[in-house]
Amino acid sequence: MNDMTNREYLVGYQYRDAGNLGARVQLHDRFSVNPRGWLPWVFDRFDFPRDVRLLELGCGPGGLWRANRARIPPGWDVTLTDLSAGMIDTARQSLGEERFSYRKADAQDLPFDNDRFDGVVANHMLYHVPDRARALGEMRRVLKVGGRLYASTNGRTRRPGLGAWVRQVMTESGRRPQETSLDLFSVETGEAQLRSVFSHVVLHRYQDALEITEVEPLIAYVQSTAMALEPDRLPDLRRAVAAEIEGHGCLRLPKNTGMFEAW
Repeated sequence: MNDMTNREYLVGYQYRDAGNLGARVQLHDRFSVNPRGWLPWVFDRFDFPRDVRLLELGCGPGGLWRANRARIPPGWDVTLTDLSAGMIDTARQSLGEERFSYRKADAQDLPFDNDRFDGVVANHMLYHVPDRARALGEMRRVLKVGGRLYASTNGRTRRPGLGAWVRQVMTESGRRPQETSLDLFSVETGEAQLRSVFSHVVLHRYQDALEITEVEPLIAYVQSTAMALEPDRLPDLRRAVAAEIEGHGCLRLPKNTGMFEAW
C-alpha cells in the first residue's frame, strides 16, 4: 500500500492535525492566480435548496465552511466527518456546534442510515480511500433520491505541476516514481469511477495556476508531504526555486483542478 492510501500514515502523521495540510493550503492561498479562490468557487457550484442535510467526508479543519460561513443558509444542517480525531477537534473549535455536527467516520463504512442526506461533499479526499468503489456505494446509499455528490480532485497538466516539478528537480535518476493522487482518482479517471454508481456525472473545471515568488513557502509545502526531503537536500531545492524566481520573476506552475457533480 502506498502513502496515498496508507491509513496508518495518513491518520497517524499526515493528517494527525492541521499542520501539514495548513502548509499546503497556505501556498495555494498566497500564490494562486484565480482571484475567486478555490473554496468560494466550490461553494458556488452547490445546487441545494435552503433546507437540507449535508455530509462532508474528509472535512479536515473545516476550511470549506469557515471560508463560506456567511453564505450558509440557516436551514442547512451540516455533518462533518474525518478519519482523524485531530481534524475533527480543529473543525469543531473553528466552527462550533450551531448547524454543525461532527463524527469520526470512514468513507468505506459510513455510520448513517440510508437516504439520510441531500448532499455529500468529498473535497480532495477520494484518492486517499483504499476501496473507492465501496466508498462510492456508501455515498450513494446515504444520499436521498435526487441527492448530489460533489467530489473534487486534481488532474494532469501538459507541463509539470507542483509535485511533478519538485520530483523532476530533486529525484535521482533511475529512482522509481512515487504513486500520486493522479494515479488513483483524478480529473481524468474520476468520471468512470463515479459512473459505476451514479447515472449522471458532470465535471466542473477550475481555471488556475501558481505564481510562486518566495522560496520558503514552497519548502514548507514540500516538507509537509510524502515528498519531504532530508535536511541535506533542502539547499538544492532552495537554489532551484530561487533560480526560477530570479530568472522569470516567479516560479509559474500549472494547475488542473476540478469538481465532479454526480447524482
